[in-house]
Amino acid sequence: MSFLSGVCTRASKLDARVAFGEAGDQRVLDAAVRLEKEGVATPILVIDRADEAGSAKARKSGLECVDPSNDPRAEALAAALLQSREKHGMTAGEAAKLSHDPLAFATWLVKTGAADASVGGAVRTTRELMHFALWLIGPAKGIRTVSSAFYMCVPPFRTSPTADSSRLASDGEVLTFTDCSVVPSPTAEQLADIAMAAAAARRQIVGDEPRIALLSYSTRGSGGDGGSIATVQAAVALLKQRAPNLAVDGEMQADAALIADVAARKAPGSSVAGRANVLVFPNLDAGNIAYKLTERLAHAQAIGPILQGLALPVSDLSRGADTDAIFHVAALTLLQSARFQLAAFAAAGIRFQ
Repeated sequence: MSFLSGVCTRASKLDARVAFGEAGDQRVLDAAVRLEKEGVATPILVIDRADEAGSAKARKSGLECVDPSNDPRAEALAAALLQSREKHGMTAGEAAKLSHDPLAFATWLVKTGAADASVGGAVRTTRELMHFALWLIGPAKGIRTVSSAFYMCVPPFRTSPTADSSRLASDGEVLTFTDCSVVPSPTAEQLADIAMAAAAARRQIVGDEPRIALLSYSTRGSGGDGGSIATVQAAVALLKQRAPNLAVDGEMQADAALIADVAARKAPGSSVAGRANVLVFPNLDAGNIAYKLTERLAHAQAIGPILQGLALPVSDLSRGADTDAIFHVAALTLLQSARFQLAAFAAAGIRFQ
């Protein structure tokens, strides 16, 4: 079974609900219909009264639709927005207007438990989606940096098998690229947070053990010890303090992280070099450029961005996402939900009183 087939199979067992705040977009609508048809999740389409054509298409789909402009839950959303943002200048009138925003309302459905996850960003910007996610949901306990990851389904490329080769699909493997859409210029502390969040999310979504490489244009000081190299080195030191059981190394060039023959020359003795499956980029420029180049030149499938570190699952989309990508992002996002956690505990025989 391929990685994405496995994700959909696991998501389908949750009987979960996913909210879409851009239901007027044909790609989103087609993905929602497919989720329902294949039994992966129950979609909730949040319609935009101002988009008459899009709203009409959504209603004709036969899926559940909600209209924030006449939904009584919008009043509580307005109050929550005002409470969160009044000290930053938001007025009651502005909060009331935003409570009818489909993207905000989809996030509110997750906050109140009416949906298990929400997915947006096919039309709206990451900035807009992140505002609502942070205002209404916020970071998970103990998390300071909300970030993102792409799950890159790549063709075979390694010169030798990894220790977890039995988990790899016969036509390639899955790499985590982080952060590619949220934090522009992370500090050492933020890089450490991003790496830890990516490791936790990978365990949930992929199900294997993360091996984390913090990337740079330098390997083990080959490029000097200043600037971004020093930031990455400091992040590695923090990670080894905070999470000593994580397999992590850096600073490291991408070829040393991924290719065993190169790793043997550049980073001998590393437990991660040549075997990395989580690539932490030094800044947003590098991460975003790398995932798009890998997607287009290596014919990889980029699933995401999946947001990491929120208290409840909300995921962003690339505005270039097609229907297939939206479908799979929704399935992956559900594997971060409380419902998935409870299912995992039940499968392990853990019960709560």
